[in-house]
Amino acid sequence: MAVEDKQISYRIYLVACGIFIMAIAIAVKLTNIQWVEGDYYRKLAKERTVRTFVIPANKGNIYSADGSLLATSIPNYEIRFDALAPKAESFEKNIKSLADSLATLLGKSSSYYENELRKARANKNRYYLLARNLSYTDYFKIKGFPLFKLGAYKGGIIVEQETVREHPIGKIAERTVGYERTSHGKSFDGKGIEWAFRNDLNGKDGKILKQKIAKGQWKPIRDVNEVDPQDGYDVISTIDVYIQDIAHHALLKQLQAYDADHGCVVVMETHTGHIKAISNLGKDHDGSYYETTNYAVAESHEPGSTYKLADLMALLEDKKADTSTVYDRNGGLIMYSGRRVEDSHRGGPQKISLARGFELSSNTVMVKAVYEAYKNEPSKFVNHLNNFGLNRKLGLSIKGEGAPYVPQPTDKRWSNVSLPWMAFGYGVSITPMQTLAFYNAVANDGEMVKPQFVSEIKEWNRTIKKFDKEVLIPKICSKETILKLQAVLENVVKKGTGQKLYSKDFSMAGKTGTAQVNYGKNGRADMYYASSFVGYFPAKQPKYSCIVVVHKPNTALNNFYGADVAGPVFKRIAQKIFTDAPSTNEIKNINQKIAKQEINYDSYFAKSNKNQQLVPNLKGMSGMDAVALLGNLGLKVRIVGMGKVRKQSIEAGQNLVKNTTILLELS
Repeated sequence: MAVEDKQISYRIYLVACGIFIMAIAIAVKLTNIQWVEGDYYRKLAKERTVRTFVIPANKGNIYSADGSLLATSIPNYEIRFDALAPKAESFEKNIKSLADSLATLLGKSSSYYENELRKARANKNRYYLLARNLSYTDYFKIKGFPLFKLGAYKGGIIVEQETVREHPIGKIAERTVGYERTSHGKSFDGKGIEWAFRNDLNGKDGKILKQKIAKGQWKPIRDVNEVDPQDGYDVISTIDVYIQDIAHHALLKQLQAYDADHGCVVVMETHTGHIKAISNLGKDHDGSYYETTNYAVAESHEPGSTYKLADLMALLEDKKADTSTVYDRNGGLIMYSGRRVEDSHRGGPQKISLARGFELSSNTVMVKAVYEAYKNEPSKFVNHLNNFGLNRKLGLSIKGEGAPYVPQPTDKRWSNVSLPWMAFGYGVSITPMQTLAFYNAVANDGEMVKPQFVSEIKEWNRTIKKFDKEVLIPKICSKETILKLQAVLENVVKKGTGQKLYSKDFSMAGKTGTAQVNYGKNGRADMYYASSFVGYFPAKQPKYSCIVVVHKPNTALNNFYGADVAGPVFKRIAQKIFTDAPSTNEIKNINQKIAKQEINYDSYFAKSNKNQQLVPNLKGMSGMDAVALLGNLGLKVRIVGMGKVRKQSIEAGQNLVKNTTILLELS
């Protein structure tokens, strides 16, 4: 018995010691949690119950120069259904009327929606998709539908909202307006104005602290935000929606008519460099055209004859030739190192001036002039091209500008044909926008300005930043050269390759271009034509410059020249702007006084204001003046004939009796 008592006591001691050790361990652990690991667990608990939520800033809008909305953010709603949330009684009571309402709004039959909703409940689907891409108006209607109006917990409606970017004017200028791609709230790619000015448009997101409550819901901890969101600024573009619409449809019509692969058109304000319209259209596999690539900005290629303006500018600046210098076309064909330089039309006069050669776009004349002038010093010609800015980018604000290329005599690729080939636009590369900037400098009396797509950044009515005109080259060449270039560009339209575009109603100046592209690949199997026209209007005191480039017109139509393919687009734009613009005609010297008129008026005024008691002598007075004078005196007048008063029925000097009728014979 004593032995058993000892064993029991021993066991009790062991248990007590175990409990004591456990108590000590618990105390140590609690102390450790409280003082050593406490911060970690408090932080963990806070993260699970309190969280910082981002408050997205409202993105700014993009406007056209005339105030039209080009891009804006709108809420987009997706509606899902938690099929297990409603009680069975509520579900059965409202399912039919809910299906009817969904059918009216979304378009499918009532039976379809009833079956889908019942199927979702049977499958215990707590996230069934009902509709997406809904407007706020439609979302608001759905919220009031039977069952859904009971709310998320009793009605099962789940609403997910996102903000999407919309272009209210549709596809017009879509590529230039651009886009911004984001992932996990961060930007990673984009194009156009949206991407270039994203820091201004996006604003800054805010932050708010929320605490977790029942059923996974979160509520703000305090009434104020930790950080208030700052809405993005609005961007005012230089685009004029009216001109943009004209340019877009004029280009589209011509691309369709010639079944072309792609093309672009740009209209720029001459003095400021503001881009008023830009359209880039490429053909899809189904034959329709839409904006895919910003060809005007990105596509650098051999321009062909539009490059000849640089030849003429260099020759005139160095006085290597004048517009009157005569060259022999040699039958429209000359050879350089076994390579042919040929005119598109080899007939006609063979000895013509440099100006006439430019107007007719004669390859032989322009190449001959450049080669004879610079064959011993090609670097002098190339330096001119570099100084004209043709070897460097414009530094546009939007992403993706193509790099121009001008061969240099120091390059390994330089050969005996480099110089003559450059003279008619081959072996060089340039984008349409860069070509336009060069021609615009001639229109702008020698000042080359940078093309601009945005005029200012605004916060409501407050201007945050204004983009003033940026001059790239203050004086591209002498005034004397500019005047000669302006004259020959005007003559291209009047009597040169662009004469089909001529109109007596409005003046234009410019240059045609027809370039062979990919002519050296696969034995010319991949060769196609790029037709272009670049110039400005009006020819005197120009307001706009414009370039049109059409790639790969269908040669089966037997017409691929710049004047025929690209020229009509240019003319249509100029014509519409001229036709629809308010008249600027004014009468000059309207306030100039004419002595004879002043004398006649003074005589008439004196007679009309004299207190007449007698009938005046009207002989020699014009019929109109006599009628007015007699009418003021209270007499009734009858007239026979036209012209001046020859005879009056009541002789001058007789007493005047009001309401008496007097007959005037005019001749």
